[in-house]
Amino acid sequence: MKRVFGVKKEKEPPPSVQDATDRINKRGESVDEKIKRLDAELSKYKEQIKKTRPGPAQEAVKARAMRVLKQKRMYEGQRDMLYNQTFNLDQVSFAAEGIKDAQQTMTAMKAANKELKGMMKTVKIEEIDSMQDEMMDLMDISTEIQESLGRSYNVPDDIDEEDLMGELDALEADMGMESESTGVPAYLQPDKEPDLDAELNLPSAPIGHGAVPPSRQNAQHVDEFGLPIVPRASLRD
Repeated sequence: MKRVFGVKKEKEPPPSVQDATDRINKRGESVDEKIKRLDAELSKYKEQIKKTRPGPAQEAVKARAMRVLKQKRMYEGQRDMLYNQTFNLDQVSFAAEGIKDAQQTMTAMKAANKELKGMMKTVKIEEIDSMQDEMMDLMDISTEIQESLGRSYNVPDDIDEEDLMGELDALEADMGMESESTGVPAYLQPDKEPDLDAELNLPSAPIGHGAVPPSRQNAQHVDEFGLPIVPRASLRD
């Protein structure tokens, strides 16, 4: 049967935007090469026209140059058309990429929305409010416990303002009596140092002539420092 009817050929996939862009760019490069060759010929004809005199020869060169210029203009038109096609394909490619990005964004948002809904089912605002109320009650109870544990023992609580003022007046009177007797309050007076000499009953140190015993004064004359005086005659010898 295959020999009679043949085999159905598989359809080739349509070219993508990138394939079409690459093909047009290749065509544009070939057209640019042709335009460069024509520019080189025109420059050569320009030099020939300058060197030849006016006449049939110069006119022939001008005719050839005109033909090359027409070809150049035709190729330039084709190049502009190819550039416009490339620009349109770039716009289509940009739009297609934008649609793909939008699709991916929508897919991600749907997945996130589904996950968020599942998470919200496990969290209820009533439970949060109830937990907050319980936390406030626990904090109040904790404060009461701390105040109860910080209470002082054996401290009279029946002291009023009159008792306080009376205690302060009595303290001020005691301080006034101390200041009248000594001129300086007792708590401001310096501490007196004990007299060690009086406690030990030590004799006083000798001063001046009293330091030399009377027996030595009668036996030999001394100076004011208690040293013996040497006679002048001995000094002369």
